[in-house]
Amino acid sequence: MKIGVIGTGNMGTILIEALLSSEAVSPDCLTVTNRTLSKANRLQEIYPGITVADTAAETAKQSDLLFICVKPGDIFNVLIDIKPFVNTSKCIVSITSPISVEQLESVMPCSCARFIPSITNRVLSGVTLLTFGNNCVQGWHEELQKIAAKISTPVSIENNITRVASDIVSCGPAFFSFLAQSFISAACKVTPIDKKTATLLTESMLIGLGDLLKKGVYTLPTLQEKVCVKGGITGEGINVMESAETEAIFEMLFQATQKKFAEEIEKVEKQFGALK
Repeated sequence: MKIGVIGTGNMGTILIEALLSSEAVSPDCLTVTNRTLSKANRLQEIYPGITVADTAAETAKQSDLLFICVKPGDIFNVLIDIKPFVNTSKCIVSITSPISVEQLESVMPCSCARFIPSITNRVLSGVTLLTFGNNCVQGWHEELQKIAAKISTPVSIENNITRVASDIVSCGPAFFSFLAQSFISAACKVTPIDKKTATLLTESMLIGLGDLLKKGVYTLPTLQEKVCVKGGITGEGINVMESAETEAIFEMLFQATQKKFAEEIEKVEKQFGALK
C-alpha cells in the first residue's frame, strides 16, 4: 500500500515520524509534499527512502491512502486540486478537527475519514481520534485502525465531541506543559530551589505519574487519595487549588477553544457550501 502525506508542518511531520518509527509504513512506500518543498526535503534527508513529490496532485497520483495535513482553510483547495487524481478505491484522510468527514465526502469520490493525532504519538503513545465517513468501506476502517494502533490507542468518536476530544488529546500536552512550567516558576519564586533542579524533579514526577496510570496501579481520583493524607501538606495544597477555582479556569479554556472552533467551522462551511 502506498501512503501519501500532503503537508509537512508540525503535525504532518510528527505523523510521518510516528508512522516510520513504528514501522506502520516503510519509507519506500511513503510520498510526501509541502507547499515549501525545502521542509519535505529535510525529511527526506533524515529518511532517505521516502519520495518527495513536487505537488499535492503528484502525491495523490502515487498514493492509495492520503493524509491531508494542512490548515483548515487550505484543505478545500487541496481537495479540488487532487480530485482528478482520486478514484473510488482510494481513501482521503484529514487530520484537522474543523473539517468533517461529511464535508470530505461532499467533494471526494472515495472513502473518507478523519484521523486526529497527538504529539504523544511521536513516542508511540497517547490517543488517535478516528471518525469514518458513511461511504468509507470496511477495508479502510480496518486499515486505519491498524495504523493508529501502531502509534497510539485508537479511539473512534462522533462528530459532536470532536473539538473537546481534540482539546484533551491533541492540545492537552501543551496545556499541561504550560501548567508544569508555571508550577516550576512558582517553586523557584517562593523557595530557594533552582530552575534546573525544579525542572528535573517535575519532569520525573510527570513521567512517574504517567507510568502509574499506564500500568493501572491507580486512577486519577485514587492517586490523589493516596497522596493526600488528611490534615497533611498535600491537603493544604489541594485546598489552595480548590479555593483558586482551578476547575473554573478549565471551563474558560474549553469555552475559548469551542468559540475558536465555531469560527473555523464557519469559514470552512463557506468554502464547502459554494459547491451546493
